[in-house]
Amino acid sequence: MSQEVIQESATRRFFKGLWFTLSLFGRVFRILLLVALVLGLLLGIVYTLELDEKVRDQFEGRRWELPARVFARPLDMYEGQQLFADHLEEELKLLNYRSIDKPIETGQYHREGSKFVINTRGFQFADDKEPARSIKVNVANGKIAALAYADGKNSLDLMRLEPVLIGNFYPRKNEDRVLVRQKDVPPLLVSGLVAVEDKKFYEHQGVNPLAIGRALVANVKAGHTVQGGSTLTQQLVKNFYLTNERSWHRKLKEATMAFLLEMRYTKQDIMEAYLNEIHLGQDGERAIHGFGLAAQFYFNRPVWELKPDQIALLIGLAKGAGYYDPRLHPDRALERRNLVLQVMLNERAITPAIYQEALAQPLGVSEKKPSGNSPFPAYLDLVRQQLQRDYKEEDVRSQGLMIFTAMDPIVQLTAETILQNRVGRLERAERIPKGKLNGALIISSVQGGEVMALVGSRDVRYAGYNRALTAQRQIGSLVKPAIYLAALENPRKYNLATRINDGPVTVKLGSKKYWQPQNYDHSNMGAVTLLKAIMLSRNTPAVRVGVGVGLDKIVQTLHDLGIGGDIPAYPSILLGALEMAPIDVQQMYQSIAAGGSYSPLKAIRSVMNPHGQVLTRYPLTVKQVASPEAADLLTYALHRVTIDGTAKEIGATLPSWKTVAGKTGTTNDKKDSWFAGFSGQHVVTVWVGRDDNKPTNMTGGTGALKVWADLFKVLPTKPLQVANSSRLVWVDVDQSTGLRFNPACGKAVRTPFIKGTQPQQTSYCAPPASAGPTDPVAAPSAAAPAAPAPAAPANKKTDPSGWIDNLMQ
Repeated sequence: MSQEVIQESATRRFFKGLWFTLSLFGRVFRILLLVALVLGLLLGIVYTLELDEKVRDQFEGRRWELPARVFARPLDMYEGQQLFADHLEEELKLLNYRSIDKPIETGQYHREGSKFVINTRGFQFADDKEPARSIKVNVANGKIAALAYADGKNSLDLMRLEPVLIGNFYPRKNEDRVLVRQKDVPPLLVSGLVAVEDKKFYEHQGVNPLAIGRALVANVKAGHTVQGGSTLTQQLVKNFYLTNERSWHRKLKEATMAFLLEMRYTKQDIMEAYLNEIHLGQDGERAIHGFGLAAQFYFNRPVWELKPDQIALLIGLAKGAGYYDPRLHPDRALERRNLVLQVMLNERAITPAIYQEALAQPLGVSEKKPSGNSPFPAYLDLVRQQLQRDYKEEDVRSQGLMIFTAMDPIVQLTAETILQNRVGRLERAERIPKGKLNGALIISSVQGGEVMALVGSRDVRYAGYNRALTAQRQIGSLVKPAIYLAALENPRKYNLATRINDGPVTVKLGSKKYWQPQNYDHSNMGAVTLLKAIMLSRNTPAVRVGVGVGLDKIVQTLHDLGIGGDIPAYPSILLGALEMAPIDVQQMYQSIAAGGSYSPLKAIRSVMNPHGQVLTRYPLTVKQVASPEAADLLTYALHRVTIDGTAKEIGATLPSWKTVAGKTGTTNDKKDSWFAGFSGQHVVTVWVGRDDNKPTNMTGGTGALKVWADLFKVLPTKPLQVANSSRLVWVDVDQSTGLRFNPACGKAVRTPFIKGTQPQQTSYCAPPASAGPTDPVAAPSAAAPAAPAPAAPANKKTDPSGWIDNLMQ
């Protein structure tokens, strides 16, 4: 065989082997490629299913962490309701109603003197829905004289203004939004969004390839990003599910999820989610999301009251809320708004007439942005405390609860102003370093114990140390009404005419340990009636009565009146060596004012979820903890405190019809000044002192009482009905002896008694030339028969081995 044949055969074998190898490799490659495609398809399916599950879980579940909204009480309006014209207008301003000549839209009003025309907004309350109405209100002499529809054809029996928003509890992320439904927003907002952001919104399936292509070409030509191709659905996905990361992976994920979203949900569902999700501004750490909140944040009005120019501005912010911020960059914002209006005109979302009118409007953004912080942080602290009993903190911050409270915003603002002004004046008068004197004030309703106002500091907007709730200070003589209430519950032994020794007293504390309290003025008035001891806040009679009644009984009475926690049964508590926060004092005097009925102080009336379902109601609960007769007697005594006792300045300050009752409190070294008292409608506690616990040089009568009196000068309230119960009888009593008054001598004090406990004996004395003077609040009684011999003088001898000497005379 020739050499050429051999070489040809080898070449053939080589190419044949090569072909075989390539054929084998090709088959393996095709198999691997097929496997890869199958695996890729499976992985893609799995990945898509995971994305689909994520889309469904969040979109169908609780989509957002929603802040809780806290509302004041609604203003009930009916003929005869107590209301002043200035207060009504102030409430309308708090609700961001706009004063115009001819109200034609919701959220507008007009006032002429004491007459109002109001176009209300309506509100979904926990129990029913208050519709939007156009009404006329005539206010005269502090009352609603007439209430009717604005057309004048029909009267209106009862209606409610929507409640003022007083605060929020925000989610951990500090995202804030007010949820709206598409049917609640102006149609122009939806059509404008479609015109500007996504013209094919109702045609595409989540992704618009033509728009992406146009944007790609425009960006390549410009050399940088000048146009976006994302649909509204893609924008929603990016904000709702993803981050702002710029990568092909994120864009692919965004497109896939947008397609899945469109496959599962309607265009209305997607548009509604977009309206609530889009980021439209920043307020410090608080992020403004959605058009519902943005309308309030920029224009102080609900979204359905927006005008075309305002709608255009908000739509323009969707492109970049920070860059086009109208408060920081008004020129940019105006240019952007006008561009949006032009696009809306081009797309026939608005008419040329509307376009021209809107174009001529200024930005119209409120000069001061509404703060996300509550204007009433101290009251909000009380709401939070009550919520914590029934709700987890995370639920409060994320479930969009609507919390309806008893706060009266007009009373709250009045209390804040009065506390600030009077404490400032006291500080200057006592030459206390500026800013060192502080105070707290609480107002509640007599019936029901609803807290209407709470001031925790002179700095009323500062969300810091809340003295009304947390400042534990000695209460001094504020404890004495509890002592005397416990005594008066034993009518066989004590009544208001019972005589008590005012002299020195010694209390044995233990082996060779004695306590010898003294009166504030270090004087000794001899024997005084229990009524006079209360009126003048005498110390030694209070100690005698307290020990006579029993320390355990006094402690139990304090607990019954609503004071929680441990109260040590030490004799020193009888003079107020007991620390309480003002809210605790308020609870105690609330129970006294309510005739010995304990109702826990409360701020919240009801809690509702965002869907209008009531979750919790806080009804009135009442427990009788003291006999009504004893409470009536004590109330009379506390009223006399304000007439001719330690708080007689009140009697000289308030009009005669504004009858009230109360008690001063002063602690050692004049570190704390207190006054707590009540009318027929309101209970008020005031504390004034220094945070550094240094003396103020003020008593309860020269400090806190002045704040209290300032408040009741202007507070619309009902007078106290003093001891008018049929369970009591009235007798003219000799102030010196505690016996029935003898016109021939002494001084008459008209005094109530529980039936059967009034004194039977008549005071005896040598008849003077004329009858003695009569107490100004007393009515003289008929002449009484001759009295027995006068009572023995007070025994001033001390019993060194006894628990207490000279307990009673």
